[in-house]
Amino acid sequence: MLHSDVDKGDGSIKYILSGEGASSIFIIDENTGDIHATKRLDREEQAYYTLRAQALDRLTNKPVEPESEFVIKIQDINDNEPKFLDGPYTAGVPEMSPVGTSVVQVTATDADDPTYGNSARVVYSILQGQPYFSVEPKTGIIKTALPNMDREAKDQYLLVIQAKDMVGQNGGLSGTTSVTVTLTDVNDNPPRFPRRSYQYNVPESLPLASVVARIKAADADVGPNAEMEYKIVDGDGLGVFKISVDKDTQEGIITIQKELDFEAKTSYTLRIEAANMHVDPRFLSLGPFSDMTTVKIIVEDVDEPPVFTSRLYSMVVSEAAKVGTIIGTVAAHDPDASNSPVRYSIDRNTDLERYFNIDANSGVITTAKSLDRETNAVHNITVLAMESQNPAQIGRGYVAITILDINDNAPEFAMEYETTVCENAQPGQIIQKISAIDKDDPPNGHQFYFSLTAEAANNHNFTLQDNKDNTATVLTRRNGFRRQEQSVFYLPIFIVDSGSPSLSSTNTLTIRVCDCDADGIAQTCNAEAYILPAGLSTGALIAILACVLTLLVLVLLIVTMRRRKKEPLIFDEERDIRENIVRYDDEGGGEEDTEAFDMAALRNLNIIRDTKTRRDVTPEIQFLSRPTFKSIPDNVIFREFIWERLKEADVDPCAPPYDSLQTYAFEGNGSVAESLSSLDSISSNSDQNYDYLSDWGPRFKRLADMYGSGPDCLYS
Repeated sequence: MLHSDVDKGDGSIKYILSGEGASSIFIIDENTGDIHATKRLDREEQAYYTLRAQALDRLTNKPVEPESEFVIKIQDINDNEPKFLDGPYTAGVPEMSPVGTSVVQVTATDADDPTYGNSARVVYSILQGQPYFSVEPKTGIIKTALPNMDREAKDQYLLVIQAKDMVGQNGGLSGTTSVTVTLTDVNDNPPRFPRRSYQYNVPESLPLASVVARIKAADADVGPNAEMEYKIVDGDGLGVFKISVDKDTQEGIITIQKELDFEAKTSYTLRIEAANMHVDPRFLSLGPFSDMTTVKIIVEDVDEPPVFTSRLYSMVVSEAAKVGTIIGTVAAHDPDASNSPVRYSIDRNTDLERYFNIDANSGVITTAKSLDRETNAVHNITVLAMESQNPAQIGRGYVAITILDINDNAPEFAMEYETTVCENAQPGQIIQKISAIDKDDPPNGHQFYFSLTAEAANNHNFTLQDNKDNTATVLTRRNGFRRQEQSVFYLPIFIVDSGSPSLSSTNTLTIRVCDCDADGIAQTCNAEAYILPAGLSTGALIAILACVLTLLVLVLLIVTMRRRKKEPLIFDEERDIRENIVRYDDEGGGEEDTEAFDMAALRNLNIIRDTKTRRDVTPEIQFLSRPTFKSIPDNVIFREFIWERLKEADVDPCAPPYDSLQTYAFEGNGSVAESLSSLDSISSNSDQNYDYLSDWGPRFKRLADMYGSGPDCLYS
């Protein structure tokens, strides 16, 4: 309430209010100065309002006192319950934790004024989750209340926590939240095998690294606390088997390290230990965190293929060996207890040329053909060993046969030499250095000896010098070589190798005489250059030859064009004329085309077809088409046949919905002329008259001459 000292109570003073919330929240009685609130106030929205009030003269509307400013403070009441702004909560705590282990802290907030009364003073209590957990009333810290809580028995708990203001007194407001507590795992369970012993049967043919068995020790823990390692600690299979762990399933996987042999050992016993990899010292009192079991592996007998005494046989034979020479022997046996006899053969895919044979019973390998080291120095063949009682069991052995070399190839020039000698060469001048090759491969390498043949040893043109290093040098003996006298020399050279026995060959070196420049480089080696006429050069001869060739080509073209000209289509009446086919690639224009074809002829079968002249055919070949006749009688058989097919096409649901061509192969009941066979005519006394054949055109003239009754008839 506001009151001015000037106000006498006679109504001459008027009060007005301005400022924060004036007229909307607060109003003032202009006569008395009383201030009223027009709506409910909420301290949590706004706790203070600043207002200004002034007293005015009602008549002059002028202030009678200075303006006054005052603050309205909203007094709090307990109208807000505590709230858990971060709820609901999730937390975890290790299993087997001692009593009082902190789990999580919950916090509730109250919007009421904490400085006024107990409206914002909150205490916590647990409504659900006892007796396993408790909560600190003032701090909201949740702790374990029971010892040795086991995750394997129950791994999750749902708690309900309450926060109440007014220090928990009656009449206070409250709020709740939920807390999900999960017990995390610790390694408090040692691994244990479900069984004290295991037994597995495996065939002896199982390949290396194959899985024999999977065993697993049970562990109630999870994650790293359940990780295990397995090892074979004892038994007679320590070197034959090994065990590893599957990281995903924590199983022990037993695999084979060495091949099994039923005939050598029929069973193995393994002592296997499983142990946790991460042991918690706090729980060692619960027992050893490892366990043992026994695994017995029974080896089963299988029918095995024969086994060779060696995986690879190495043999040698001379390439001079005769057919049937013994090279070596292979041996295989049946490893089974039955010890079935073994038969041998060669895999011909490895000996396509059939150079070798093998005795089926003894395994002795012999030569079947002559050998050539230069063709194939080493033969790798596969020998098959089959059980006599079970041919499906096949063992394979590998034989490498090395062919020993003999001196069976004579030496020869290393290459084709192109040797030249200059016309101005001097005596003793080197014109060629030669070498030799030999397909043989002697142990100590090649040694070749060069010399001229006996008939060439005394020639006056060239000589040969052996360099003693598998090469030889050809030198001139004289000077003054002239191409016009002799343009080419042939020098036979005798080459001998160092084999035992030695082989030799005669190789001819071709030496051409050439015109050389000052540096001794050949310019031209053609002897014809000296015998050309003085007034005719090489270029002129080439031009003359080109002209002659051009004339020949023109003559050939003229002859070819004349032969390709079309001959006139004139037929000899004496020629045996058979069938002539004239092809027309015409297409009708469909139903709208009424010019190309007479559609009425298709609809009226009684109309006689006339021969019409085609506009696209020259008159001189029109007689090749089959003759038609104006006076063809109405054939009832064909008419009925066509009408029946027309009806079938009209009712056919698969027929196309447009005009289409239907083709039928129907010849009627036979020809009125019956058979035209000349054999039949001779053997029978037929009085048939064939004179009408003369009217059928030139194609039937030969038949008319043979069967007609005219004066030209061949037979009477």
